[in-house]
Amino acid sequence: MAVSFNGLWKLLIDKNMKRMDLVKMIGISSSTLAKMSKGELVSMRILEKVCQSLNCDFGDIINYEKKEADE
Repeated sequence: MAVSFNGLWKLLIDKNMKRMDLVKMIGISSSTLAKMSKGELVSMRILEKVCQSLNCDFGDIINYEKKEADE
């Protein structure tokens, strides 16, 4: 997995929120939430909505995890 949303999940825990609270708050679909849970790519607009709603920055919710090369 190259993209990790672990920062977002930790932020939700810190704010005592559930993932479905985020869905309702920013108006995303459950399929978009599923993509995020699997570390799949979502649009920048979705990330912008998350950051606006949670008062955070992109770096707080997402990070890149470098894959190790096959030997």
